[in-house]
Amino acid sequence: MAKLFASRGAKATIITTPINEPFIFKTIEKAKTHGKGSIHIKTVEFRPVDFGLPEGCDNVDFIRSSDKIPQFFEATRFLQEPFERLLIQHNPDCVVSDMFYPWTTDSAAKFGIPRIMFHGTNFFFMCVSESTRLVLGRKAWHIGPLFLINKDDTQDKAQRRKDASIDENECLKWLDTKKPNSIVYVCFGSIANFPDSQKKSKEDGDEWLPEGFEKRMEGKGLIIRGWAPQVLILEHQAIGAFVTHCGWNSTLEAVTAGVPMVTWPIAAEQFYNEKLVTEILKIGVPIGAKKWLRLIGDTVKWEAVEKGVKKIMVGEEAEEMRNKAKVLSQLAKSAVERGGSSYSDLDALIVELASHKH
Repeated sequence: MAKLFASRGAKATIITTPINEPFIFKTIEKAKTHGKGSIHIKTVEFRPVDFGLPEGCDNVDFIRSSDKIPQFFEATRFLQEPFERLLIQHNPDCVVSDMFYPWTTDSAAKFGIPRIMFHGTNFFFMCVSESTRLVLGRKAWHIGPLFLINKDDTQDKAQRRKDASIDENECLKWLDTKKPNSIVYVCFGSIANFPDSQKKSKEDGDEWLPEGFEKRMEGKGLIIRGWAPQVLILEHQAIGAFVTHCGWNSTLEAVTAGVPMVTWPIAAEQFYNEKLVTEILKIGVPIGAKKWLRLIGDTVKWEAVEKGVKKIMVGEEAEEMRNKAKVLSQLAKSAVERGGSSYSDLDALIVELASHKH
């Protein structure tokens, strides 16, 4: 988002913590080197150990237990005081903060600074943007998909927040050996988990990943432990389908890449995203996950997964979904180009902010 604002001539300052700063610095410095605007970084100290969290736990990717996530966001409230010191020091024209930091609303109001809330999930739970404006008297701007700001930068595509755990060239070379639309990509995001009943089949006791599985999959499959270069993977012509938890980032990335989905929602707004993908856009197949279980996936039988994958990979219906996904891909990409809906919304947002400049 800082890159988007800077690309329109605005000065952007990113406020983060010291542990998060190096990764952000790397991508921001590259943007500045290529003359893509004025972006700066300021840090505020965060001590997670003071709140019973592990040392260095400066973002949710470092949290191993979903039970600790509410504790993490509660701890961020203690960033309010140093955040307000930065507001006094820099006197910004606007504050853009994530929906998970509601205390920034009070801080911005305290100093008479407009605050915009960034929703990293879909617009559905806020209702349609026009209805939000009419009913609540609040304006809303849709400026995504944000990751398309990196459309010409392969390295930034591969990282998306942090370094991939596999060399992107190795991953893409492996995909290059496969036929178009022949590979199923499976990923459930960075914080989802599954119950033991899912990891071990009740019928025959087979392990989630049996001993020797990875060895037997050599050549046929590739297992990536840790962070995967997901945008690059989805854009590759070998990918025929995406088994996903329906997180909004993953959903947007799949739509933009033109990849149909096998949907296995877990928590948050993901069940609404599944409905959008399978019932409205008709570019996905549900496999029966029904229970909202707070980051621990509902148990789904392997037969249902197999059936869903076959349905989306083989036959006339699969081809129809793939064609619809390609059309949506072009629409998503055109939205952020000059004259597109997201491009125009960003222009409108900047004009709005300029009118409040103090």
